[in-house]
Amino acid sequence: MKASGTRLWLILWKAYDTLREHAQRHIRSLGIGLSDFAILEVLLHKGPTPVNAIGVWVRLTSGSITAAVDRLERKGLVERRNDPGDRRARVVHLTAAGLGLISGAFADHQTAMERAASGLTPAERAEAIELLKKLGLRAREMLE
Repeated sequence: MKASGTRLWLILWKAYDTLREHAQRHIRSLGIGLSDFAILEVLLHKGPTPVNAIGVWVRLTSGSITAAVDRLERKGLVERRNDPGDRRARVVHLTAAGLGLISGAFADHQTAMERAASGLTPAERAEAIELLKKLGLRAREMLE
C-alpha cells in the first residue's frame, strides 16, 4: 500500500487513539481524571508553576485550568501561593498529599505505558520518536 501523507495520518491517528485509551483507562483506574493527572504530573516534574503556564502545557483554556486547579485544591492535592517575584501571579504547589498521589500514580502510569508500547523494541521506539519529532517539526514550520 502506498505510503502517502494521508495514510501516514490515518495510521498515526489510530495508533494515538489506542495509546490514549490505554493511558486514560489506567488514569481512570487511579480515581482521577486525565486533566487532573496532567496537572499533577506537570507539578511533579516542573515544580511549583504559575497557573497559566500549567494551562499551556496541559492544553487547557484559562477557564478550564482555573476550574481544574480549584478542584485539586478542594481535594487537598495542590495549593496556590503568591509569587514572591510578582505580586499579581499565583503559583501552584503540590501538597504532601498531592505529591504522594502523583508520585505513585506516575510510576504506575509509566509501567502501563511501557506495556502499551511493547509492540516495539527499544531501538524501534527510539527511531519512531526521532521520526515523529522530525515530522512534527516540519509540519509546524509549514503552519507558520
